[in-house]
Amino acid sequence: MVFIFCIILVTVRISYLRINHQKFSLFNEIYTLIFLIYILLLFELVTNTESGGSGLNLMPFKEITRYTFGSPLFIYNVLGNILAFVPFGYFVSSYVKAKRVGEMTIITLITSLAIELVQYRIGRTFDIDDIILNVAGGIIGFLIYIAITAIQKHLPSLFKSDLFYNILSIIVIVIIIAYISQFVGFGWLNGVIK
Repeated sequence: MVFIFCIILVTVRISYLRINHQKFSLFNEIYTLIFLIYILLLFELVTNTESGGSGLNLMPFKEITRYTFGSPLFIYNVLGNILAFVPFGYFVSSYVKAKRVGEMTIITLITSLAIELVQYRIGRTFDIDDIILNVAGGIIGFLIYIAITAIQKHLPSLFKSDLFYNILSIIVIVIIIAYISQFVGFGWLNGVIK
C-alpha cells in the first residue's frame, strides 16, 4: 500500500512541478512525502479493527491507570497512543507555523476526537484516555517543532540553505535504502554495500 501510494504521489508531484515550472527542492518533497505516508499509516492504524469488541470509556484516566508501568500493555496502549501523535504534532505545527501550544492542542483534540468517533462507529472502543494521550503526543510534537525552529534560527546561513538540506536528504535516503536492503534482500544493493 505504501509503495503504491509513494509511486503515485511522486509521479503526480514530479509532473506537477515540471508542467507548472515550479522550483524543485528534494528536502521539501521528501518532507511532504514523509508526512503523507505518516497520515496514511495513521489512518491504517486507527481504522484497523481489533478483536475485543466495542465499548465506551468516558472516565478520564480509567484505562491509563489500569496498566502496570513498563508492562507490554502499558507500552502498547499508553506510550503507543502518545508516540503515534508526536509526528502529527510536529508536522502539523510545521505546516501551520504554530506559535502557541493551544493551537496545536485544539487541532490534535479535534483530530483525536474524530478518530475515536470513527473507531466507535466501526466497532472499536471510544476511549477518552486515548484522546488525552493523543493530545499529549501532539503537544510533545509541537514542543519538538519549537525546539528545532529555535535551533535553526541560530545556525550559520550555510546550514539554512536548500543545498545543505538536499545533500542531507540524499545521505539519509542512502542510509535508509542500505538499512532496508538488509531485510528486503536487494541483491544488487547488498553487493554494492559489502
